[in-house]
Amino acid sequence: MTGSAAAGGGWALAERRLYLCTPDRPDLTEFLEACLGGGVDVVQLRDKELDDGTLVERARLARQVCAAHHVPLVLNDRPDLAVAAGADGVHVGQDDTPPDRARRVVGPDRLVGLSTHAAVELDAAVDGDAPLDYLSAGPVVETPTKPGRPGTGSGYVTRAVERSPWPVWVTGGVAPDTVPDLVRAGARHFVVVRWLTVAADPGRAARELRGAIDRAVDRAGVD
Repeated sequence: MTGSAAAGGGWALAERRLYLCTPDRPDLTEFLEACLGGGVDVVQLRDKELDDGTLVERARLARQVCAAHHVPLVLNDRPDLAVAAGADGVHVGQDDTPPDRARRVVGPDRLVGLSTHAAVELDAAVDGDAPLDYLSAGPVVETPTKPGRPGTGSGYVTRAVERSPWPVWVTGGVAPDTVPDLVRAGARHFVVVRWLTVAADPGRAARELRGAIDRAVDRAGVD
């Protein structure tokens, strides 16, 4: 199972660039509409505070918004709730449901992504032929989203891109001014949290970031 050909539900992840990871929020519909209109083309709902029923309800709402834009909605941590919500996939961390078990729960037609933060985790996923559709790599720098987790540096991004048979989404400190260096390190796919979640105008912020990504990737050429 390799690259975009493995993508659950036929999603061509290799062609997508900007992945929003967001908690639930009172203005979730309006926020997602603005971000998707600005160039976000993958969304993950990540909220560890909601009870299961509320999380499923909010994920269903997010899925409706994403579907109207032909964008996949991924739920964090819980493959069982991803199925219940009709989400397009699940993203798991190193301490969450193992990828093979997540795949059994969500089936072959949904996305399964895995966070990696170190070479040993990357090698375990690649050498173990994990049933994945994508990896995330980072955080490149320490961020408030993952307090206490040290940054990996851009060298880890290069290693992940070189080793992974799946699209690699870089995390940590993604902003218009950091994108060129990340692209030079090999990144072509970017996860954003705070640049959009705390923006006064998320649509404008998304357009600015997506523009920076597209320009940097176009200059570098698409691998």
